[in-house]
Amino acid sequence: MDILITAQEIIVDNASYPTERITQNSHDFRPLGLGYANLGALLMSNGLPYDSDAGRDFAGALTAILCGEAYLQSARIAEALATPETGGAFPGFALNREPMLDVIRMHRAAVNNLNPKNLSEPVAAAARQCWDEALEAGARHGYRNAQVTVLAPTGTIGFMMDCDTTGIEPDLALVKHKKLVGGGLIKIVNQSVDKALLRLGYSTQQTHDILAFVDATGTVEGAPHLKPEHLAVFDCSFKPANGTRSIHYSGHLKMMAAAQPFLSGAISKTVNLPENTTVDEIAQVYLDGWKLGLKAVAVYRDGSKKVQPLSAAGKTVEKAATGAPPLEVPASVPMNRPYRRRLPEERQSITHKFKVGGHEGYITVGMYEDGQPGEIFVTMAKEGSTISGLMDSFATAISLALQHGVPLRLLVDKFSHTRFEPSGWSGNAEIGYAKSIMDYLFRWMGLKFLDHTPPAPKGVEDVHGERGEAREQLETAGQIPLITASSVSGAIDAPACHNCGSIMVPNGSCYKCVNCGETSGCS
Repeated sequence: MDILITAQEIIVDNASYPTERITQNSHDFRPLGLGYANLGALLMSNGLPYDSDAGRDFAGALTAILCGEAYLQSARIAEALATPETGGAFPGFALNREPMLDVIRMHRAAVNNLNPKNLSEPVAAAARQCWDEALEAGARHGYRNAQVTVLAPTGTIGFMMDCDTTGIEPDLALVKHKKLVGGGLIKIVNQSVDKALLRLGYSTQQTHDILAFVDATGTVEGAPHLKPEHLAVFDCSFKPANGTRSIHYSGHLKMMAAAQPFLSGAISKTVNLPENTTVDEIAQVYLDGWKLGLKAVAVYRDGSKKVQPLSAAGKTVEKAATGAPPLEVPASVPMNRPYRRRLPEERQSITHKFKVGGHEGYITVGMYEDGQPGEIFVTMAKEGSTISGLMDSFATAISLALQHGVPLRLLVDKFSHTRFEPSGWSGNAEIGYAKSIMDYLFRWMGLKFLDHTPPAPKGVEDVHGERGEAREQLETAGQIPLITASSVSGAIDAPACHNCGSIMVPNGSCYKCVNCGETSGCS
């Protein structure tokens, strides 16, 4: 509204705009910012492609009705609040009367640019009638507000109102992820696809089949029963991970140009561009926006920021033979970057009590929905502050590794058979002798979640006795072999060493281990 702005500058004598003057102008011109949200979902529900003449004429007509009815109501308020001294219009109306009415005439004239063939008769008639009445009422009583409409992005309130799309935007993707400020992601599925399919004439069963395909793949491309001529109805701003279609940037600009003639202010909308967009193409967007008469243009190239709040649904990394849980990665995150798969706020867990060499403890494993571990907590019955801190830190490191997709099998094979004190018999028939607490924990997790027994280090072989207790036999040359009952004459009834598990030999009135030197208590 350049004419109105010029008149406004005359009132303030081209002075600077301090805060007090801005406040005064708000009272003098009483601008409003009415708008709408969910336009993209409305077009989809009616079977209209966003990037089509029919879609643009429909959006233009709705915007015309919004703005025309707002100015009509503003004139009615001015009539109701009129006084003999001041009248009911905004204080600056008297000096801006003719420019203001000229702006209303331009809004009314823009209705003639809408193609009536793309509109139902009630909608086209309402668009013409509201502007005729708005001009007539404003000429008699003035307007309570100099500006009444603007299209805001409605990003947050749109989600609160359960809108599939925001402002004048098309949908970003049929299945998308929203990054939460407090961490984590939520999956958002478009709720307008079924309405569009039914509107286009598909049966309930066909609609169900197509929706199942969309939920699994994130795109309608290749869906059963879907006709090729209907694909454009479901085009979105971003190309889906498993598809090839998206709305060209010119489609965004043309939709803005269809609504701009019926708005007092500008349009806050993002022109989404693919990741391979060049600098020249971005410059062309601004040039085209200027030619179309837009008051504002904002662009965003997909992937230009390290983190973006919304992204199209990504591919799911299938569960590998390693037993790692599937890791769902948004398309905005390159596959060569780490991505954390957080556990749900409420998750299943299992607690296991263990004992190694007389030291008791507990391991608690938090699990994903598929039953795979995503975090561990280790609590020892007897531990000082240092050991407690080390175990907590180690458990946190393992939890982060699991959530970032490190295969559990890799962790089990890495930490099993690590040897340090305390060690000893565990009382677990499947594990037997544990060389350390870490050895026990990861061998137990391998058996519990992978049905996997980690291989022993080179030169060490696990042998199960009659009771299933694991024993070692050192085969490396130059080392003292593990003494067993068969290798020590007369030591059949000797006890096993509580330190290394080998069979002890008589040593006076007690027993001695020739493998590690431990005794049964003799001096």
